[in-house]
Amino acid sequence: MTGMQKGITRLVLVTGSLLLIPLIAMQVSNEWNWDGFDFVFAATLIFGTGLAYQLVARRSAAFAYRAAAGVALATAFLLVWVNAAVGIIGDGPVNLMYLAVPLVGIIGASIARLEPQGMSRALFATALVMALVPVIALLIGTPDFSPGVVAVFILNFIFVMLFVGSALLFRRASDSTAH
Repeated sequence: MTGMQKGITRLVLVTGSLLLIPLIAMQVSNEWNWDGFDFVFAATLIFGTGLAYQLVARRSAAFAYRAAAGVALATAFLLVWVNAAVGIIGDGPVNLMYLAVPLVGIIGASIARLEPQGMSRALFATALVMALVPVIALLIGTPDFSPGVVAVFILNFIFVMLFVGSALLFRRASDSTAH
């Protein structure tokens, strides 16, 4: 098997193993209640994030580049997971604005062709979009800003800082390849 085939095989095993957690939890607790869609969504998100990491991390052996890719993808994973599970700004359709965040990252990465300097810019743009979502939600007068305006801005700030951290790591990878 090639390295990529081994990586995909490991990724399938990890995804399957992680999905055993909710499957077992559903057997022992009424608190955990997933349907088929939940399992497909989780499998797609876990496998897709892992596959994206494998593809992006192959572009460079530099630790900073691989760490930047890992932070960016893990942050995007958490953003999608949290937003799908409970919604960051209540349960309403305003949460769909958060889909723009990973979309900007994907478009930026494509334009950058995964080169570290361009990836740094793409992640700074992703952080900016993340910061703008709750501001736009306030400006349009979102009625349900649960769990509270301050909590939403704090959570958004954490995601913004993770994306900025990834951008800075990509910048470091760019600096190390320039020398």
